[in-house]
Amino acid sequence: MAVTDLSPLSLRRAPLRRGGQLLAGLALYGTSMAMLTRAHLGLDPWDVLHEGLTKLTGLSFGVVTAIASVFVLLLWIPLRQRPGLGTIANILVISVTVDAVRSILPDQHVLGWQILLLAGGVGLNAVATAVYVGTRLGPGPRDGLMTGLTARTGRSVRLVRTGIEVTVLAVGWLLGGTAGIGTVLYALSIGPLTQALLPLVTWRPRAGRL
Repeated sequence: MAVTDLSPLSLRRAPLRRGGQLLAGLALYGTSMAMLTRAHLGLDPWDVLHEGLTKLTGLSFGVVTAIASVFVLLLWIPLRQRPGLGTIANILVISVTVDAVRSILPDQHVLGWQILLLAGGVGLNAVATAVYVGTRLGPGPRDGLMTGLTARTGRSVRLVRTGIEVTVLAVGWLLGGTAGIGTVLYALSIGPLTQALLPLVTWRPRAGRL
Protein backbone atom coordinates (compact mmCIF):
# COMPACT_ATOMS: atom_id res chain seq x y z
CA MET A 1 0.00 0.00 0.00
CA ALA A 2 1.51 3.36 -1.05
CA VAL A 3 1.69 6.10 1.56
CA THR A 4 3.14 9.61 1.63
CA ASP A 5 6.49 10.02 3.36
CA LEU A 6 6.01 12.92 5.78
CA SER A 7 8.95 12.14 8.05
CA PRO A 8 10.80 15.16 9.52
CA LEU A 9 13.86 14.47 7.36
CA SER A 10 11.75 14.31 4.20
CA LEU A 11 9.98 17.57 5.05
CA ARG A 12 13.28 19.37 5.73
CA ARG A 13 14.74 18.24 2.43
CA ALA A 14 11.67 19.09 0.36
CA PRO A 15 12.35 22.86 0.04
CA LEU A 16 15.94 22.17 -1.01
CA ARG A 17 14.88 19.66 -3.64
CA ARG A 18 12.21 21.96 -5.01
CA GLY A 19 14.55 24.96 -4.97
CA GLY A 20 17.25 23.02 -6.76
CA GLN A 21 14.78 21.80 -9.36
CA LEU A 22 13.49 25.33 -9.86
CA LEU A 23 16.97 26.78 -10.43
CA ALA A 24 17.95 23.93 -12.75
CA GLY A 25 14.80 24.34 -14.82
CA LEU A 26 15.23 28.09 -15.16
CA ALA A 27 18.91 27.77 -16.08
CA LEU A 28 18.02 25.21 -18.74
CA TYR A 29 15.29 27.51 -20.00
CA GLY A 30 17.75 30.39 -20.40
CA THR A 31 20.14 28.03 -22.18
CA SER A 32 17.44 26.95 -24.60
CA MET A 33 16.62 30.58 -25.37
CA ALA A 34 20.26 31.28 -26.16
CA MET A 35 20.40 28.25 -28.47
CA LEU A 36 17.35 29.41 -30.41
CA THR A 37 18.69 32.95 -30.81
CA ARG A 38 21.95 31.63 -32.22
CA ALA A 39 20.17 29.31 -34.68
CA HIS A 40 18.55 32.26 -36.50
CA LEU A 41 15.67 30.15 -37.77
CA GLY A 42 12.90 31.78 -35.76
CA LEU A 43 12.10 32.33 -32.09
CA ASP A 44 9.08 31.83 -29.88
CA PRO A 45 6.74 34.87 -29.90
CA TRP A 46 8.03 36.48 -26.69
CA ASP A 47 11.65 36.11 -27.79
CA VAL A 48 10.83 37.66 -31.16
CA LEU A 49 9.75 40.68 -29.12
CA HIS A 50 12.86 40.50 -26.92
CA GLU A 51 15.13 40.36 -29.95
CA GLY A 52 13.33 43.27 -31.57
CA LEU A 53 13.73 45.34 -28.40
CA THR A 54 17.39 44.33 -28.23
CA LYS A 55 17.95 45.72 -31.72
CA LEU A 56 16.02 48.87 -30.86
CA THR A 57 17.73 49.63 -27.54
CA GLY A 58 21.19 48.12 -27.92
CA LEU A 59 20.80 46.35 -24.57
CA SER A 60 21.73 42.70 -24.17
CA PHE A 61 19.14 40.01 -24.76
CA GLY A 62 19.12 39.04 -21.10
CA VAL A 63 18.68 42.62 -19.87
CA VAL A 64 15.80 43.18 -22.26
CA THR A 65 14.21 39.92 -21.15
CA ALA A 66 14.45 41.01 -17.50
CA ILE A 67 13.01 44.47 -18.18
CA ALA A 68 10.14 42.99 -20.18
CA SER A 69 9.48 40.50 -17.38
CA VAL A 70 9.28 43.27 -14.77
CA PHE A 71 6.89 45.24 -17.00
CA VAL A 72 4.67 42.17 -17.44
CA LEU A 73 4.80 41.61 -13.69
CA LEU A 74 3.43 45.12 -13.14
CA LEU A 75 0.43 44.13 -15.25
CA TRP A 76 -0.36 41.52 -12.58
CA ILE A 77 -1.41 44.28 -10.16
CA PRO A 78 -4.80 45.10 -11.70
CA LEU A 79 -5.30 41.37 -12.35
CA ARG A 80 -4.78 40.64 -8.63
CA GLN A 81 -2.12 38.05 -9.30
CA ARG A 82 0.47 37.30 -6.63
CA PRO A 83 4.05 36.36 -7.51
CA GLY A 84 5.76 33.39 -5.90
CA LEU A 85 9.39 32.50 -5.36
CA GLY A 86 9.45 30.93 -8.81
CA THR A 87 8.19 34.16 -10.37
CA ILE A 88 11.07 36.26 -9.05
CA ALA A 89 13.65 33.55 -9.73
CA ASN A 90 12.31 33.32 -13.29
CA ILE A 91 13.27 36.92 -13.97
CA LEU A 92 16.73 36.74 -12.42
CA VAL A 93 17.99 33.30 -13.45
CA ILE A 94 16.76 33.28 -17.04
CA SER A 95 18.08 36.76 -17.86
CA VAL A 96 21.53 35.97 -16.46
CA THR A 97 21.74 32.52 -18.04
CA VAL A 98 20.69 33.56 -21.53
CA ASP A 99 23.39 36.24 -21.68
CA ALA A 100 26.02 33.91 -20.22
CA VAL A 101 25.32 31.17 -22.77
CA ARG A 102 25.09 33.63 -25.67
CA SER A 103 28.53 34.94 -24.71
CA ILE A 104 30.12 31.55 -25.41
CA LEU A 105 27.79 30.19 -28.10
CA PRO A 106 28.48 31.73 -31.52
CA ASP A 107 25.92 32.55 -34.19
CA GLN A 108 25.38 29.70 -36.63
CA HIS A 109 25.18 30.21 -40.38
CA VAL A 110 25.59 26.63 -41.63
CA LEU A 111 22.12 25.11 -42.10
CA GLY A 112 22.98 21.79 -40.49
CA TRP A 113 24.18 23.46 -37.28
CA GLN A 114 21.22 25.84 -37.35
CA ILE A 115 18.77 22.93 -37.53
CA LEU A 116 20.62 21.11 -34.75
CA LEU A 117 20.49 24.17 -32.48
CA LEU A 118 16.83 24.75 -33.31
CA ALA A 119 15.76 21.18 -32.56
CA GLY A 120 17.91 21.03 -29.44
CA GLY A 121 16.66 24.39 -28.25
CA VAL A 122 13.00 23.50 -28.63
CA GLY A 123 13.47 20.13 -26.95
CA LEU A 124 15.48 21.62 -24.08
CA ASN A 125 12.89 24.37 -23.68
CA ALA A 126 10.17 21.79 -23.19
CA VAL A 127 12.25 19.91 -20.60
CA ALA A 128 13.09 23.15 -18.80
CA THR A 129 9.48 24.33 -18.76
CA ALA A 130 8.28 21.05 -17.28
CA VAL A 131 11.08 21.04 -14.69
CA TYR A 132 10.47 24.54 -13.32
CA VAL A 133 6.68 24.48 -13.61
CA GLY A 134 6.71 21.12 -11.86
CA THR A 135 8.09 22.71 -8.68
CA ARG A 136 4.79 24.57 -8.16
CA LEU A 137 6.63 27.57 -6.73
CA GLY A 138 4.91 30.23 -8.79
CA PRO A 139 4.35 30.91 -12.50
CA GLY A 140 6.63 32.98 -14.69
CA PRO A 141 5.53 36.56 -15.38
CA ARG A 142 4.11 35.75 -18.81
CA ASP A 143 2.22 32.67 -17.63
CA GLY A 144 0.79 34.68 -14.75
CA LEU A 145 -0.40 37.33 -17.18
CA MET A 146 -2.16 34.66 -19.19
CA THR A 147 -3.88 33.05 -16.20
CA GLY A 148 -4.79 36.45 -14.75
CA LEU A 149 -6.41 37.63 -17.96
CA THR A 150 -8.22 34.31 -18.26
CA ALA A 151 -9.65 34.68 -14.76
CA ARG A 152 -10.65 38.33 -15.22
CA THR A 153 -12.15 38.07 -18.70
CA GLY A 154 -13.72 34.63 -18.49
CA ARG A 155 -12.18 33.72 -21.84
CA SER A 156 -10.51 30.39 -22.49
CA VAL A 157 -6.79 29.89 -21.82
CA ARG A 158 -6.30 29.01 -25.48
CA LEU A 159 -7.92 32.24 -26.67
CA VAL A 160 -6.09 34.46 -24.20
CA ARG A 161 -2.71 32.85 -24.84
CA THR A 162 -3.17 33.06 -28.60
CA GLY A 163 -4.14 36.72 -28.36
CA ILE A 164 -1.12 37.59 -26.24
CA GLU A 165 1.36 35.68 -28.39
CA VAL A 166 0.03 36.99 -31.70
CA THR A 167 0.32 40.53 -30.33
CA VAL A 168 3.89 40.20 -29.05
CA LEU A 169 4.94 38.32 -32.18
CA ALA A 170 3.60 41.08 -34.43
CA VAL A 171 5.25 43.84 -32.41
CA GLY A 172 8.52 41.94 -32.20
CA TRP A 173 8.55 41.23 -35.93
CA LEU A 174 7.92 44.90 -36.71
CA LEU A 175 10.90 45.76 -34.48
CA GLY A 176 13.14 43.36 -36.39
CA GLY A 177 12.83 40.18 -34.33
CA THR A 178 13.40 36.84 -36.05
CA ALA A 179 10.28 34.89 -36.95
CA GLY A 180 10.52 31.81 -39.14
CA ILE A 181 10.24 28.05 -39.25
CA GLY A 182 11.52 27.89 -35.68
CA THR A 183 8.56 29.99 -34.55
CA VAL A 184 6.15 27.55 -36.17
CA LEU A 185 7.99 24.50 -34.80
CA TYR A 186 7.96 25.97 -31.30
CA ALA A 187 4.25 26.79 -31.45
CA LEU A 188 3.31 23.30 -32.63
CA SER A 189 5.57 21.23 -30.39
CA ILE A 190 6.13 23.00 -27.08
CA GLY A 191 2.66 22.29 -25.67
CA PRO A 192 2.56 18.54 -26.38
CA LEU A 193 6.19 18.03 -25.32
CA THR A 194 5.75 19.89 -22.04
CA GLN A 195 2.50 18.07 -21.28
CA ALA A 196 4.19 14.72 -21.84
CA LEU A 197 7.15 15.59 -19.61
CA LEU A 198 5.34 17.38 -16.78
CA PRO A 199 4.06 14.28 -14.94
CA LEU A 200 7.63 12.99 -14.73
CA VAL A 201 8.99 16.03 -12.88
CA THR A 202 6.03 17.55 -11.01
CA TRP A 203 6.89 17.85 -7.33
CA ARG A 204 4.94 15.76 -4.84
CA PRO A 205 5.83 14.37 -1.41
CA ARG A 206 7.97 11.27 -1.69
CA ALA A 207 5.92 8.11 -1.68
CA GLY A 208 6.94 5.16 0.46
CA ARG A 209 5.53 1.74 0.92
CA LEU A 210 4.39 -0.15 3.99
